[in-house]
Amino acid sequence: MKTVKDYIRTIVDFPHEGILFRDVTTLFADPRGFRMCVDQLLAPYAGLRIDKVAGLEARGFILGGAVAHQLSTGFVPIRKKGKLPGATISQAYQLEYGEAVVEVHDDALQPGEKVLLVDDLLATGGTAEAGIRLIERLGGQIAGCAFVVDLPDLGGRKRLEKMGMDVHTLCAFEGL
Repeated sequence: MKTVKDYIRTIVDFPHEGILFRDVTTLFADPRGFRMCVDQLLAPYAGLRIDKVAGLEARGFILGGAVAHQLSTGFVPIRKKGKLPGATISQAYQLEYGEAVVEVHDDALQPGEKVLLVDDLLATGGTAEAGIRLIERLGGQIAGCAFVVDLPDLGGRKRLEKMGMDVHTLCAFEGL
């Protein structure tokens, strides 16, 4: 029987030499694989109060929207700076070389709402931490952080767990 990991292809030297890119688009393209992925992402949270699902740009939108639909709750996009119309709040985070910024609408959450953060891949945890900070600044409470792929050698899980986050991943790939 196939696992979620079996649907993910590895592309060598993308986007740079020495990188093994874990491509989830092959998982999304397969109806059984995609269904399995969504079901497994939300399984730990079934029966818990989840008011909103927040997805990190861009593959987190695909996954987060599907998870929100299955949980019968709303979806909140966390986007790169300058992509959302209307009033937003921003959070900067460090990249390997430089800094990036993500934003969320300033009215996306009500204080006290329970939020599940979803994305495709957990690497260093910088983007996820920025998303968590935005949710918390709006008064949201993180119910959990769910990812398809964990790259444990990059330390993202440890980073988020150090923040007190519950981290759920479906598979892991060693190396960079």
